[in-house]
Amino acid sequence: MHLNQKKVATSKSLYIFNTELLPHMEALKTFAYHLTFNENDADDLVQETYMKAHKFIENYELGTNAKAWLFKILKNAYINEYRRKSRIPPKVDLDELGGVKSGDESKNQTYVDLRTDIFDMTLGDEVTMALKALPEEFREVILMCDIENFSYEEISKTLDLPIGTVRSRLFRARNMLKEKLQEYAKQMGYKDKRGIKNKASSESKE
Repeated sequence: MHLNQKKVATSKSLYIFNTELLPHMEALKTFAYHLTFNENDADDLVQETYMKAHKFIENYELGTNAKAWLFKILKNAYINEYRRKSRIPPKVDLDELGGVKSGDESKNQTYVDLRTDIFDMTLGDEVTMALKALPEEFREVILMCDIENFSYEEISKTLDLPIGTVRSRLFRARNMLKEKLQEYAKQMGYKDKRGIKNKASSESKE
């Protein structure tokens, strides 16, 4: 490659890095934190993700899903480097936890979406505590779908899972999270928002 060609390639790589990859840093930090639950580890994981993305930036096609590409790099980095630490919970046996009858069944079930009712029930700390209590396999799919708005197909490709498995895990994760947040809400004196006000408000009227 001639010098001018190298300059063009470098300029293109820099453009891609700055315009396509860097804008997703906050989303990566959120995902990394909810994998590690340690701010320093999360920052290190994001830094490693961007270092690897820069190293292999020639593999990235301009205009494709940069966010999904970065999440896949981060997830692989997490598996390789951070799961070895003793504080990372082991993988759970999904067979023991059961599952839905089919991948499409989750679409027809009644559950509280993480993007709506769940966050109205409790404060941010309680959401974080509830997410932390979920097994990793369920936590990552609910973060990617309900927080980062990944499609089932994008999650499937990023985590190397069949779409049916993604749907099954998401269905179970949402219900597990709902149960945990309802417990926290009751401890705080809150009821669900369907016409029942919180305990403190009720007591003030007596």
